[in-house]
Amino acid sequence: MFLGTYSPRLDEKARLILPAKFREELADGLVLTRGQERCIYVFSASEFERVHEQMRAAPLSSRQARDYIRVFLSGASDETPDKQGRITIPAPLRSYAGLDRELAVIGAGTRAEIWDAGSWSSYLEAQESAFSETDEDVLPGIF
Repeated sequence: MFLGTYSPRLDEKARLILPAKFREELADGLVLTRGQERCIYVFSASEFERVHEQMRAAPLSSRQARDYIRVFLSGASDETPDKQGRITIPAPLRSYAGLDRELAVIGAGTRAEIWDAGSWSSYLEAQESAFSETDEDVLPGIF
């Protein structure tokens, strides 16, 4: 499970050093793809396979499903961390997420997310006020 918030930087070759706590889970390979809210989703290879299987179950007759799958998969890039735990973030994904040098890498349970540090800070500030007001029906049975 991916947990926590980390503040790495992109180096001059557009490489990111993965948080140490995430490296074991991602050592055998990972998939980067467009996430919602203009971040990059980071899945282990096995989790991405599971997500893809769920997508395959969507009806081909659903235009919204086809559109989502196209955007999601066309931006996907499989990567393998080097010995130092670094991965290269492809230019199209850096552009999509508006990444600059300062990043926020967050754990989101079954995936990690890569955010521009400023974008993450703004998003978190906006969401924290609504956090305590989340209704039971959004996350049933949690509390």
